[in-house]
Amino acid sequence: MPVRLSSPEGMMPSVPYHHVAVATGARHVHVAGQISRDAAGAAVSAGDLAGQVAQALRNTATGLASAGAGFADVVRLTFYVTAWHPDLIDAFMAGVDEVADEIGLPAPLPPASLIGVDYLFEPDVLIEVEATAVLD
Repeated sequence: MPVRLSSPEGMMPSVPYHHVAVATGARHVHVAGQISRDAAGAAVSAGDLAGQVAQALRNTATGLASAGAGFADVVRLTFYVTAWHPDLIDAFMAGVDEVADEIGLPAPLPPASLIGVDYLFEPDVLIEVEATAVLD
């Protein structure tokens, strides 16, 4: 099959989509938007942007690893942050810094977009992270 879809153990179950897609050829890995939830789906770091950034990146790392990839293979990150304003950058970067060594996040980051949104799909979700990776 040219595309393999999966929702690996350790990521939130019972969602209406797969968390990871791997395509053949030059393998592309697409990790669906990850939020600050643990493997059981429980909220992590409610109300704390730095904590939510850290957990969402951990979940993204789990998705990448399930496909044999890591952040060194990421070609694109997209961050969606609720009620974004420039004063939030310190909290956002504190979350990135908290997990950078733990998950192998390079500095500087791969190409990334940070998009401010009014809200995400649940009221306690402050951030969502998408990743695209390419493997040989």
